[in-house]
Amino acid sequence: MMTMIFRVILVIVSILTMAFMMRKIRQAKVQIEAALFWVIMALILVVFSLFPAVADACAHLLGIYSTPNFLFLFMIFLLIVKVFGMTLQMSQMESRQKELVQRIALDQKDREELERRIQRFLEQEELAGRDCKGDMCRGETGGRNVSTGKTGGEEADGR
Repeated sequence: MMTMIFRVILVIVSILTMAFMMRKIRQAKVQIEAALFWVIMALILVVFSLFPAVADACAHLLGIYSTPNFLFLFMIFLLIVKVFGMTLQMSQMESRQKELVQRIALDQKDREELERRIQRFLEQEELAGRDCKGDMCRGETGGRNVSTGKTGGEEADGR
């Protein structure tokens, strides 16, 4: 059987936990899914403290002689389950982070390679621009076509 002091402590702690979680949800500091666990846990404590017969029945069913021992054992079990779930989440996030870091590194390498290619291309264009003066780059030298050796007028006459 739970003492009255223990029941009052459970109710106060449960209400404070729910109020704290609701405040953090409103401030957008905790995701609703994460806070849901703590709100449910606080509600269970409120039910057990307001209706001690439920906690007594659960303790008796499990063969635990003291209801407070059952409550502590129950909460420890729930916390272990929560820690395991958080460990799984953290492991998944670490894997995702590793993938993202690798992807960023590959993208950065590709970008640097592309920048080098562009730089080489621009340097080649600049060198080609220095070599070419005026009309010489278009294949003409002094009005004469480099490939045929004829001037523009000779080409038009067909000579």
